[in-house]
Amino acid sequence: MKPVHIRTISEFHKLHLLEPPDHPLISVVDYAKVAEAKKVLPVQPIVSDYYTVSVKRGLGGKMRYGQQEYDFDEGIMYFMAPGQVLQPAPPNNTSEKPSGWILLIHPDFLWNTPLAKNIRRYGFFDYAIHEALFLSDKEEAIINSIVHNIQQEARANIDHFTQNIIVSQLETLFNYAERFYQRQFITRKVSSHKILDRLEDYLSNYFNEKHINEKGLPTVQSIADALNTSPNYLSALLKSLTGQTTQQHIHNKLIEKAKEKLSTTDLSVSEIAYELGFEHPQSFNKFFKAKTSQSPLAFRQSFN
Repeated sequence: MKPVHIRTISEFHKLHLLEPPDHPLISVVDYAKVAEAKKVLPVQPIVSDYYTVSVKRGLGGKMRYGQQEYDFDEGIMYFMAPGQVLQPAPPNNTSEKPSGWILLIHPDFLWNTPLAKNIRRYGFFDYAIHEALFLSDKEEAIINSIVHNIQQEARANIDHFTQNIIVSQLETLFNYAERFYQRQFITRKVSSHKILDRLEDYLSNYFNEKHINEKGLPTVQSIADALNTSPNYLSALLKSLTGQTTQQHIHNKLIEKAKEKLSTTDLSVSEIAYELGFEHPQSFNKFFKAKTSQSPLAFRQSFN
C-alpha cells in the first residue's frame, strides 16, 4: 500500500479531524483524539516531513515498523525523523483508553537556530520502534512538564521570543531523553549484554569465514541488520556498556584477527590483507599502523 505523505502539521491536524494548529510549525496534540480519528481512517503507511516525539499509553495493540510488529501495551516514548515510514496496524480490542500526546516539529521551525543542525545528533530519532524509551512514572512526569510548557508557549501570542523559548525547551526535552536512554541501557543489562554477546559471535564468525575478501569488511549497518537493531541504537548501547561504538568493536576484532594471522601463519602481509576483506594491502598497512603504532611487518618481526 502506498504511504500517505503528510507534508505539514496543518495536514496532520486535518487528516486526524483536529482543530487547526495554533502554530503552523509546532504542535502538541492529544493522542486520545488522534486514536479516535484513526477508527474511521484507513490503516495505511505514513511518511511525514516533520519530527515526531510521542508518549502513548493504552494502545492495546501492535504497530508495524519495517517488517516487524511490536506490542504497545505499556506507556512508551519514541521519536521519528522526517522521511521515515510508519505503518500502524488495527488496534486490538481493549478496555483501556489510549492516552498521551504527540509533539510535531517542522524543520522550518528550527531554522537559524543551533538545533537545526544539532537535532540529528540525537541518535534516537533513527532508532527503530522496538527500541522505544520506557519511562518510569517520575521520568514521564518530567517529560510531560516540559511538553506542557512547549504547548503553552505555542498557544500564546507569537512574538520575537517564541522560537527561542520553545527551542530551549526542546533541547531540554532531548537531553532528558538521552539521560533516560542511558538509564534504560543500564537497567536492562540482561537484554543489553545479550546484544553484546551476539555482536561478538557475529564478528568472530564473520572473520573466520572463508572468502571474506569477496564480501569485504563488515559495516555498522550490516551488523545492525543482523542483530535486529538500528545502527544508532546499537552504537549508543555499546558505548554505554563498553565505552566503544560499533565501528570500534569492528576495528578491535579486525586487529585481533590480523595479529593472530601475523603471529601464527606464514601468509604474506598482502595475503592477510585480502583475507581480512581489504581491497588493497596499503589500506591494511595504514589501518594496522594507526591502531597499533607499528606496521604489520614490524609486529610479525617482534615474534622472531
